[in-house]
Amino acid sequence: MTAAMPPLLAADHICVRLGGQEVLHDVSMRIARAEIVTILGPNGSGKSTLLRALLGIVPVSHGQVTRSAGLRIGYVPQKLQIDRSLPLTARRFLSLPIRHGRAETDAVLARVGVPEVTERPMAGLSGGQLQRVLLARALLTQPDILVLDEPTQGLDQPGEAAFYRLIDEVRRDTGAAVLMVSHDLHVVMSASDRVICLNGHICCEGTPRVVSGAPEYRALFGLGTQGALALYQHVHDHDHTHDHDHGHDHHHGTHGHDDGHTKDGHKTDMGQTGMVQTGEHKTGGHHHHA
Repeated sequence: MTAAMPPLLAADHICVRLGGQEVLHDVSMRIARAEIVTILGPNGSGKSTLLRALLGIVPVSHGQVTRSAGLRIGYVPQKLQIDRSLPLTARRFLSLPIRHGRAETDAVLARVGVPEVTERPMAGLSGGQLQRVLLARALLTQPDILVLDEPTQGLDQPGEAAFYRLIDEVRRDTGAAVLMVSHDLHVVMSASDRVICLNGHICCEGTPRVVSGAPEYRALFGLGTQGALALYQHVHDHDHTHDHDHGHDHHHGTHGHDDGHTKDGHKTDMGQTGMVQTGEHKTGGHHHHA
């Protein structure tokens, strides 16, 4: 990243306190134009809080968040509660709160692959259709960055893979950056440029391993993913098998946390793959090469 190309979003040593408790501690990160960054971590690790802090929805108690001038953000929420008795069609939903013309809404729904839902009630859409409509609404802002909070939760693996392929296409077509929170600790979007593991602070950072050519990959993911999913191995000095302690006194073990390991060091069943990350990771300021 050069001086001529400042980051779209930056956090410098931010801390966030909620209800008197520190939920994020000393988090620093940058997101560049057209970059895909996936954030993952256990429940209660502060993933959604980090998104809200970056968006300016919750204040930081320490540090600074910087957003580029005039930054346009397209936000795709984790879930949307819709009153089933409310006759709200997808077309009308896309015009809330800013009205958009029929041609514009038709085009964006076609872009995300659901042109057939235009006049359907939002409450009657499947999980995959709803996520694509939420993405369409975010794209109407012509965003510089898409922010997605666990967008594939509740989707099966083919649906998750199809959604990730769509996000990658949108990135290529528009040049928008993508900041995504994942609900899965191991399986991420293969097009991610960086994966950040969060547990109140940044535990480790690296790249996913694309293993779509391996028979073990097909055993784990089945058919139809077309390389959209990848594995990420955590390399840090604590595990995620217990509740997050916001005081950051984490359990220290004798092994790194990797795909398919539990706190006691025994292998778990990951589809009998044995696949691990072989790229570069950053842990506590040090780099590890496998």
